[in-house]
Amino acid sequence: MGAGESKETGAPSQHVFAADQPNPPTKSFAFLQTDSTRVRNQELQMQTRVTTELERLASESAKYLSDLTAAATSSQSSQEPSSSSDSSLLDKAKSAITGTNPNSSEPSHDSVQKEISELRKKLEERKKIEKVDSATEKAREELVACLRTNDRRPLDCWKEVEDFKREVGRLERRFVEGAVR
Repeated sequence: MGAGESKETGAPSQHVFAADQPNPPTKSFAFLQTDSTRVRNQELQMQTRVTTELERLASESAKYLSDLTAAATSSQSSQEPSSSSDSSLLDKAKSAITGTNPNSSEPSHDSVQKEISELRKKLEERKKIEKVDSATEKAREELVACLRTNDRRPLDCWKEVEDFKREVGRLERRFVEGAVR
């Protein structure tokens, strides 16, 4: 029983582990992604798709514009313009691509300045702040003075707080009555 060695003295045996699959699937590690990583990857994919789509649309519109300009230049060279008031085919093509109306005029500087001054007048009318009456101002000053003297014990100013609340309530009632009428 104890005469033999516990380990074999011959060549050490090697254990070779073989995987069931040649390459582990990449989807099996998806649980290791955090939410922020997943969201970032989705945003990058969406951004690349949007970028490629925008590039495709830009190239299509550039091709369309070049075709229209070629058609406009060929038609202008073959025909003499009938009148100067008619907009050219080239202007129509550019307005069709950009989505603007060539006949619409932008507001003038004077009209914009006039509109700004009217809006300023309306805003100044809304800013009317009424002066607080003397009783409310006196109650406020007494409350502030009490809180400053009793900065460590603000609950000692309960009487001043009640007076101030009463004055503010009176102002609120007066404002509501004026607004309702």
